[in-house]
Amino acid sequence: MTNPIAQPALASASPIAAVTGSGKVRLAVVTLVVVAIAETIGAVQFKLGPGKVVLMPMLWALLMAAAWGIAARNVPRAVRIDAPLQSLATGLLNAGLLLFVVKLGLTVGGALPQLKGAGWALLFQEFGHALGTLALGLPLALLLGIKREAVGATFSVGREGNIVIIGEKYGMASPEGRGVLAEYITGTVLGALFIAVLSGFVSSLGIFDPRSLAMGAGVGSGSLMAAAVGAIVAQHPGQASEIMAIAAASNLLTSVAGFYFTLFLSLPLCSWLYGKLEPVLGRFSRRDAMREVQGVKLDGALAHGTSARDAALGWFLVGAGVLIGNKLSYNVPLSVSLKGILVAIAIVVACDMLKRVFPRVPLLLTMSVAVTLIGVPGMFPFSDAVIAMTEKLNFMTFTTPVLALAGFSVAKDLPVFRLLGWRIVVVSLTATAGTFLGATLIAEFFH
Repeated sequence: MTNPIAQPALASASPIAAVTGSGKVRLAVVTLVVVAIAETIGAVQFKLGPGKVVLMPMLWALLMAAAWGIAARNVPRAVRIDAPLQSLATGLLNAGLLLFVVKLGLTVGGALPQLKGAGWALLFQEFGHALGTLALGLPLALLLGIKREAVGATFSVGREGNIVIIGEKYGMASPEGRGVLAEYITGTVLGALFIAVLSGFVSSLGIFDPRSLAMGAGVGSGSLMAAAVGAIVAQHPGQASEIMAIAAASNLLTSVAGFYFTLFLSLPLCSWLYGKLEPVLGRFSRRDAMREVQGVKLDGALAHGTSARDAALGWFLVGAGVLIGNKLSYNVPLSVSLKGILVAIAIVVACDMLKRVFPRVPLLLTMSVAVTLIGVPGMFPFSDAVIAMTEKLNFMTFTTPVLALAGFSVAKDLPVFRLLGWRIVVVSLTATAGTFLGATLIAEFFH
């Protein structure tokens, strides 16, 4: 097997090193301005056939940030978010998502009785996440003339862990490597917007239990889950707490167990199905739909991690974004929100220090378990105090700064994104729909 770290596609000098202190300040200020504008616009909804689509502030933030990054050469230097700052945004996003995990963990802890009631549905829906992508995406890819790239693009939603799996088994210069890279870029650029519209529309139809939709939202990506849950909650505001708790538990299960599902189940099955289906479906299109994308480099933030200072900046940005959103959209006093944010940051700092001292400690898993236990009323002497201080932090306000950073971070990938062609974009979005709908359908059998 090939070591992905040794591949030229993964080993690049991080552009973050070129970012100055003033550049970081510029990124922080622009990000918070985008968050404030998005929260001021608020939720906009419109009917689409028998259902309706709700566009939340998080989507405005994503679109504005992406447009700002794309237009970097045409905006004044004082507010320009250029390529190095866009790369930095990726690292800040990864760090800022930890605050999002804290909020979700506390929500899960307080809703453990509801999660217990979910029972076997929470376990079996994982098969929908693992197999839904290839069930919809693989046949379509073959009909469109995509070859072995289809295996990398459809065996799972292409996040960081899936890139490592493909890199180890096939190498990133392989067709499978190009396929998973295409899925990664497509999901990063369009995934949050697509799944938010899809989940909101499906939820508005009223044919699925909100708990099933919540399980479908846990696709293993924090930003995608945030977008999907936000759209579902907008349709079912009375069940917001339960939806968030179930989605967080599903996302954790997909992030942890899903790695092994994809490694031992969906990837071998996808490769086997390719061998069986390609001679049948591939004959409908003999064009090589995938262009060769040589020398493509993954973002430096993905390969090199985030420094302690940049992590702190990410926590500050998401925390400040929550303060802005809580005030503008929910009229929560800044002093009340600040107490909750400081508690959340303290938990993240403690877990991050543990990770840096003991690098082998799985940060996401450790933090999720610890925060969930803290969120159980009466579990620890300080549990009730933590719950009281953080309960006014509205879940939706975490998603707006997170997706603003995501918007800036994806702008740098558009040149490569254009090289991959429209066929792989369609396949990638179909795979994303497959993982959401597959898990939702399986969960619905139990509801």
